[in-house]
This record gives sequence, C-alpha cells and structure tokens, in this order.
Amino acid sequence: MELEFKNDCNGVDWQLVSDTLREVGMAYHRPDNHKKAFANSYAVVFVYYEGKMIGFGRAVSDGAYQSAVYDIAIAPEYQKQGIGTAVMEDLLERLPAGNVILYANPGKEGFYETMGFRRMKTAMARFKRPDIMQEKGLTE
Repeated sequence: MELEFKNDCNGVDWQLVSDTLREVGMAYHRPDNHKKAFANSYAVVFVYYEGKMIGFGRAVSDGAYQSAVYDIAIAPEYQKQGIGTAVMEDLLERLPAGNVILYANPGKEGFYETMGFRRMKTAMARFKRPDIMQEKGLTE
C-alpha cells in the first residue's frame, strides 16, 4: 500500500477530519475548529491513500521539553495496518526530547503502550462536558 504523508494543512478536507473523528468515537468539532487546532499545532501529519485522506494526528509542544499528542485517527477500514503507528512515529520524531502525554480512548491503551507510553496515576483534567467524559469512561 503506497501511502503519502503530508506535514502541513494545505488542501485538508476539514469536514472529513470531523467526520473521521466522529466515526472512530473520538471528540469532534466543527470543521473550522479542527482547522484552527491543527494550524496552531507544533506538528501535524495527514495520511493519504490514492488521493484520499485516511488518517491524521497532531501534537502541541513548548518546543523545549513538554508535548502532547491529540487527534490520532485512522479511518476504520484502514485500521490495524500499521498506519496509526506510522502517524505516531512521524509526530514523535519531530517533537523535542522530553515528556509526551496523550489521551487514549478506553480500549486503545495497548496501542500506545507498544510505543512506550504508560498509564499515569496522577493525571487530572478539566473538561467542557465532564458528564460526557465520565460516560465514555475517561474520568471518575
């Protein structure tokens, strides 16, 4: 499978970003919000197969020693083919050496553990919709 990786936001179909996030069960927003979030990120990656975007991810960073990975999503029909791993590797190699955190949807933790991520015991979060995050099993 010949994949194309792009590290900029040129020509991105933001509606497809929103739709893909919804389809895989992740938080999604209006397309213009995703455009702003990706444009303001430290590193982005979009994966295309035969001209169609099939996955993406982004990371924010202080550029020195703290980073966070967000919005890693692969269209369901392309999952379990190493594309998510390639997205993570692309982002991680462009981040500064230091700490990297991320949210993992319940059931996806094992994927991130294969890349050296470990569960945190003291993480805290303040969410816009805490009720939804609790329903999804992300908070107590």
